[in-house]
Amino acid sequence: MGPISVYFHPLFLKHETGEHPESKERLIVARRVLEESALSLEWMTPEPAPVAAIARVHDPSYIESVRETAEGGGGWLDWDTAVSPHSYEAALLAAGSGLMAVDRTLADGRLAFMLVRPPGHHATYSRGMGFCLFNNIAVAAAYAVEELGLERVLIVDWDVHHGNGTQAAFYEDPRVLFFSVHQGGHYPGTGLAKEVGSGRGVGHTVNVPLRPGEGDGAVLAAFSSLLLPLGRAFRPQLILVSAGYDGQEGDPLGDLRFSKSSFQWMAAQLRALSMEIGAAGPLCFLEGGYVPALAAESIEATLHGLSGESPGLERPISEDERADVAATIHELKPFWKGVL
Repeated sequence: MGPISVYFHPLFLKHETGEHPESKERLIVARRVLEESALSLEWMTPEPAPVAAIARVHDPSYIESVRETAEGGGGWLDWDTAVSPHSYEAALLAAGSGLMAVDRTLADGRLAFMLVRPPGHHATYSRGMGFCLFNNIAVAAAYAVEELGLERVLIVDWDVHHGNGTQAAFYEDPRVLFFSVHQGGHYPGTGLAKEVGSGRGVGHTVNVPLRPGEGDGAVLAAFSSLLLPLGRAFRPQLILVSAGYDGQEGDPLGDLRFSKSSFQWMAAQLRALSMEIGAAGPLCFLEGGYVPALAAESIEATLHGLSGESPGLERPISEDERADVAATIHELKPFWKGVL
């Protein structure tokens, strides 16, 4: 395997948010940690996504409103989602990173990490929210199925917050299997186990809401009992990851207890799955993670996992963790007979 591609652009640091958890310091620290690591990395400069690619998952009038807000000097899309003069350009570059990474991984198997901001998984069709402007991972998945003709894409979201925008984009689409493990009852209030998709997409949305305080045991249970069996049955051609680090113990915006090793283990498991079934990826898109030093260490650990270095993740699975995963299995079983 060649070096892992890391997508970064200086304009990501010019998306100004003021005194805000989602700050440029997140990328500054992560870039420094990765540059000092022993990892084999290839730094890539992205091109902006075409507006037509963004418009596959966003209302054109919303896209235009983000541009106008930025060109007008900035403002707020809601109480916690800032737009500054360079935010529109940064958001196009963040989405463009994913498009470039999809093309490259399908061409030569290159794995990638999108070290980008603004993040994306909360952005819905006509609304930016939760620090997100354009839904970077949804733009990449829509490009893969609509432009490139892929029939099966797996999206895994391990951010502490449910990826409501990503779920909504593909809720009725059987070509995309969306899997989210997150803190239940937390922002933005979506992601119940009973949310399983609808129409032709029923059974292709998988939500594992966890109770506060749960950690690596839940990761082990969710992957071994749910994600990996589904992945083998679904056989995606491409694996994408919303890699959020606010589920890590010590992050102030969540109350889960994931360890640094859990992120490396999840990445390694997804890499092994991709090799087993012949899928491209995983490609990881930075979402949350608001203690820069902690997030940077876990990003580095994720890249070690993508490189095939799987740590031992030995933690007992608590009864609550087991019950939370079992609740999701109960909801999905009717749609995956013989699998779950």
